[in-house]
Amino acid sequence: EDVGSAAARVGAVWLALVLALIVVPSALGVSLGISEAYMWVLVKTLEWATIRIEKGVKKPQPQMLKSPVANGIIERDETPMEKEIARLHRVDFEFSDIFYFCRKGFEAIVEDEVTQRFSSEELVSWNLLTRTNVNFHYISLRLTVVWVIGVIVRYCFLLPLRFTLAAIGITSMIVGTTMVGQLPNSSVKNYLSEVVHLTCSRILVRALSGTIHYHNKENKPQKGGICVANHTSPIDAIILTNDGCYAMVGQVHGGLMGVIQRATVKACPHVWFERSEVKDRHLVTKRLREHVADKSKLPILIFPEGTCINNTSVMMFKKGSFEIGGTIYPVAIKYDPQFGDAFWNSSKYNIVSYLLRIMTSWAIVCNVWYMPPMVRKEGEDAVQFANRVRSAIARQGGLTELPWDGGLKRAKVKDTFKEEQQKNYSKMLVRKGSIG
Repeated sequence: EDVGSAAARVGAVWLALVLALIVVPSALGVSLGISEAYMWVLVKTLEWATIRIEKGVKKPQPQMLKSPVANGIIERDETPMEKEIARLHRVDFEFSDIFYFCRKGFEAIVEDEVTQRFSSEELVSWNLLTRTNVNFHYISLRLTVVWVIGVIVRYCFLLPLRFTLAAIGITSMIVGTTMVGQLPNSSVKNYLSEVVHLTCSRILVRALSGTIHYHNKENKPQKGGICVANHTSPIDAIILTNDGCYAMVGQVHGGLMGVIQRATVKACPHVWFERSEVKDRHLVTKRLREHVADKSKLPILIFPEGTCINNTSVMMFKKGSFEIGGTIYPVAIKYDPQFGDAFWNSSKYNIVSYLLRIMTSWAIVCNVWYMPPMVRKEGEDAVQFANRVRSAIARQGGLTELPWDGGLKRAKVKDTFKEEQQKNYSKMLVRKGSIG
């Protein structure tokens, strides 16, 4: 009984401290300076560790520590196919004519530009969490001691604290939206719904030790508009909701996520689709158009890539979001991988493993840029509009722009893509006089 009562007292004190120092200030949008002090100590520690690593490498290779992510296995030649085969003007075939295609094939096998976007971004220096492309093992006793202390802090202090905050945030979200959902539709209900969403999102951001820098707030999405952003993680929605409310669009889930969806949709006009409805593109477009037509409703938040990319690139935007009409508000999100890897590799980790990884990282640090609204130009189709918005987001976030479909994360290249390349090659051969 003594042990049980002592544990209860410790739990009560722990909860009281969490509520007083973190939850209440988060709900009020006030900072006590705790997170700022934590980030200052963390930055200084990682800077010291980087210096120790560079000094500890027996054969210093600063170019490896400070080089970009490329692994240096291959050196790409970006010469277009047209220029490479321009010399094939003769009828006779030579064995060397196939070298260009062999080289391109080897490059794709060793390191293609698509599949590497579906794995975690490599770091230029070890952050005491994840090893880099340089194989550091044992550098020094002091660095090893710091790493051990870091493990203890992350798993024995930060993880329980973040789990407590996440439980409070999720419970508050479910209870709050359920209660607000019982009210009749009115401006009061909408106001209370926004208060609940903002408050709970702020608590959940604190559960990730989130430090978010919002830029150009004058461009924040307005009601009746569509907010589109690059997609790295399920927490993207929380990052954005921490600064304003949105109507989410997504597929109906089961489990805890399903409970949250059913509770929030009672208080806020989120657009959740059943699995069978998602396949009906016309039905999805119709429901989204109805939402956008009502200028009193919150802006829709859509991630047009359709899957998580590792925050180094922006891949093809699905055109559906740009066929709806209305004003598009682009948002660029860029995470700092030095403090923690926000990317969700869903083909490697389930959602529980992913949440454990980010809740045992140092922190989640990111920049969010609100960009000027964009509208579809006269004569511009949905694909061209989507590409224009994607290019703007890529430039603002310092991300690589890739024309590939993010669906390649789980699917093979469509046969139509292969046939298109074969047709292009055959046309060039005919045009150069190599055939006939």
